Amino acid sequence: MMDEKDACAPEPQARRRTILVVDDEPINRMVLKGILPADLRVVMAGCGFEALEMVAAEPRPDLVLLDVMMPDLDGFEVLRCLKEEPATADIPVIMVTAMIDEESEQKGFELGAADYIHKPVRAAIVNARVQVQLQAKAAREMLFRNNQRLRHKVADGAQALELAQMQLMQAEKMASLGQLAAGIAHEINNPVGFVGSNLGALEGYLKDLFAIIDAYERGAAACADATPFAEVAEFRRKADYDFLRQDVVSLLKESQEGVDRVRKIVCDLKDYSHMSTAEWHWTDLHKGLESTLNMARNQLKYHCTVIREYGDLPQVYCLGSQLNQVFMNLIVNAAQAIEGKGDITIRTGRRGDDQVWVSVSDTGKGIAADDLQRVFEPFYTTKPIGQGTGLGLSLSWGIVDRHHGRIEVSSEVGKGTTFTVILPIGQADAAA
Repeated sequence: MMDEKDACAPEPQARRRTILVVDDEPINRMVLKGILPADLRVVMAGCGFEALEMVAAEPRPDLVLLDVMMPDLDGFEVLRCLKEEPATADIPVIMVTAMIDEESEQKGFELGAADYIHKPVRAAIVNARVQVQLQAKAAREMLFRNNQRLRHKVADGAQALELAQMQLMQAEKMASLGQLAAGIAHEINNPVGFVGSNLGALEGYLKDLFAIIDAYERGAAACADATPFAEVAEFRRKADYDFLRQDVVSLLKESQEGVDRVRKIVCDLKDYSHMSTAEWHWTDLHKGLESTLNMARNQLKYHCTVIREYGDLPQVYCLGSQLNQVFMNLIVNAAQAIEGKGDITIRTGRRGDDQVWVSVSDTGKGIAADDLQRVFEPFYTTKPIGQGTGLGLSLSWGIVDRHHGRIEVSSEVGKGTTFTVILPIGQADAAA
């Protein structure tokens, strides 16, 4: 029988985490070193070639803070070299740059960057994002070690395997949440509150200013001699006042919508990750899907088009937060299966009078027949070592089975895969 010490073993020996700071400007390197906590070991490189030499040496860094614009070998090339080398491919890299164009950010994520920090850097944001990546890496390393240990203990019986799954479920969820939350701006609640409040005040000020201008115009129109107002009329014509008046209202509305969007992201994150709600309740699955899609947006927006084909669903009696985890696993797997650009189609519908279904289809590379028979096995994965624990689909199967439902899968190599979750609307043993 496997004990708790075997199932969730820590690192063999505690050690200081090492951060490699790469920047061709000495002042930037010193600023980042000064920001990072004292319990981290910080090493520095002044160019891309030096960085590659330091990463190749032992001990390898746990995280790289990488400048983009460097003279000899820019950050994108350094990142490409790191991800092409198996020994360094799993080291998370945070790009640190003054570039704010989406094209550069997209290029970095496509090459394998874990996150972006924009200059000028702020201590709170740097430390928050560094900690998220270090925690996610530690979780992956722990899961990998446990994976190796548990492979030799599966023969002990179904009871030992079930215990291991329950012990690792929370670690898997938290690692996933940490990576997703890294794409959301840190420390945004207070700034968003300021911006929202200021936009509201600005709207009121603009109304007052327009009222004053309207009053002046009525006064000018009432004067028989328009000569004193000729200069004002010329300024108005040159500035295209009528357009400015209309456009400033439109810009203000768009800004308010942007603030609302940020607030919704934060709200959805709280709804998605609030796992303490362990009670069964009636849930709108479409709302859960939308919340999950919002959380996964950073992994989808550059190469996946999400197509929704929702049917008419009743509310379902379930553990909503756990079903959100199932949806997240299926959606993220679909995104990872797509090489280049592709589509993810989410469909919902009813099956008879007592069941509903949710399907997630992708246009990715598909799953071979031999692998298809094993996709729900614990610890089975076709992903490279360090990039997948092999628990996502197994845990999803367990959650759906707990709801007295099932998951069906169909796939064709080169065309894509469809996972379909079938659930009862109610539970036979539910309290009235």
